[in-house]
Amino acid sequence: MRFSYNPDISVIMATFNREHYLEKAVKSVISQSFTNWELLIVDDGSKDNTFKTLDPFLCDFPNIRYMKHRNRKAALSRNAGIQASFGRYITFLDSDDHYLDNHLESRITQIEELREVALLSGGFQCDKNTMVKDFYNTDKLINVRECILGGTFFGKRELFFDINGFRDMEYGEDTDLWERASKLFAVKKIENPETYVYERAKDSISLNYSAG
Repeated sequence: MRFSYNPDISVIMATFNREHYLEKAVKSVISQSFTNWELLIVDDGSKDNTFKTLDPFLCDFPNIRYMKHRNRKAALSRNAGIQASFGRYITFLDSDDHYLDNHLESRITQIEELREVALLSGGFQCDKNTMVKDFYNTDKLINVRECILGGTFFGKRELFFDINGFRDMEYGEDTDLWERASKLFAVKKIENPETYVYERAKDSISLNYSAG
């Protein structure tokens, strides 16, 4: 695959000690039916074999880039990826999740058909019993399907820069970004197609990082 300095889509993957899940996540991007993408992997100070796992992909795919910094957590890692991106659209993939093969194609088709919409969220598969903390009441657990899941964000480049990306918060940076974006841009939560597969690992980013 030839690297384009004008990719349509930048996929940003923040990762921390996720060597056993990375191969599946990265391969799910490589197998996309839509091919004009770049993948930016932001290693948030991993101490496992993350780089060794990624090195073959970095050698074979010039549109996969790797960055590493000291542990700064999910929000700031995603922001580092946003700042380094080239795509007209920006989206995300948590490193313990994966895409179905038509994920990027389905999202760019939807957002270009809607035109006025600048940010999509939703359209994911998950275990129906997965519970997470409620953004508005962290003592309460709610089903993940009721949440804003940052990995599913697919938005226009200017949106992320205009709102200065994610805030570094104790909990709920995904919902916070969604609410700030909705004050300045048209946003849309979708249910279908369910092409993002949410698979929370035991040491998941949504546990060790503060997920929204």
